[in-house]
Amino acid sequence: MKISARNVVKGKVETIAEGAIMSNVKVKVDEPGVLTAIITKEAVQELEIKEGEEVYLIIKSTEVMVAKK
Repeated sequence: MKISARNVVKGKVETIAEGAIMSNVKVKVDEPGVLTAIITKEAVQELEIKEGEEVYLIIKSTEVMVAKK
C-alpha cells in the first residue's frame, strides 16, 4: 500500500460500534494504547473491517482515516 500521508499507525481492531450512519472503530496501538476513528458505516462495510483484524490508521491534520492491506 502506497500513500502520501506520513502519519500511519498500525493496530488491531478492538471493537466496532455501528450506528445508522456512522461507526465507532476502536483500534489497539502500541502508543498511546487505543485510538478511535469515527467513520461511515459504508466505509466499514466496503473495507470489510472485522474485530481482531490488523488495520492502518492514517492521521492527517484534519482527520483520521482507516485502511486495510
